[in-house]
Amino acid sequence: MSRVLGLVASSCGGLDTRFAAQLAKPAADRGWELAITLTPTAARWLEETGVLGDLEECTELPIRSTSRLPGESRPHPDPAVFLFAPASANSVAKLALGIADNQALTLLGDVLGTPGVTIVLGYQIQDTRVHHPAWQRHLDTLASAGVTTARLSPAAAWTSVLDLLPSV
Repeated sequence: MSRVLGLVASSCGGLDTRFAAQLAKPAADRGWELAITLTPTAARWLEETGVLGDLEECTELPIRSTSRLPGESRPHPDPAVFLFAPASANSVAKLALGIADNQALTLLGDVLGTPGVTIVLGYQIQDTRVHHPAWQRHLDTLASAGVTTARLSPAAAWTSVLDLLPSV
């Protein structure tokens, strides 16, 4: 199996303090080669807080948040394994509905449901979101496409979702 992990993140609380320390660095330590793609807001948050430099130390590949121009070469290999964490409620809904309005969601939307591709999604939501009438349908849609989902707890380390990935 390929060792490339498509690590995707959207803007959620804790992104600036937990993404590099609890997801990117531990994934790299487990042997994954990281192909990191961020939503535009996540990229802006991490750039403003100086965390992009920490992420660049975890990978030799460029960190993406925008689409490439026609004629530009593809900056990442095609991963067979993706981890989307943290995933906001907005990004989960868009992915389930097929809305690909940024590079991160385009990347995941293009492989969603593809045989042989693993997607693990660690979402972080407000407690009240679970009562929204569409929320469970979004999770069910993603599960029907083979996505493994887990809720990220504010109290627990995000590294727990790394255990849902196949072994390198």
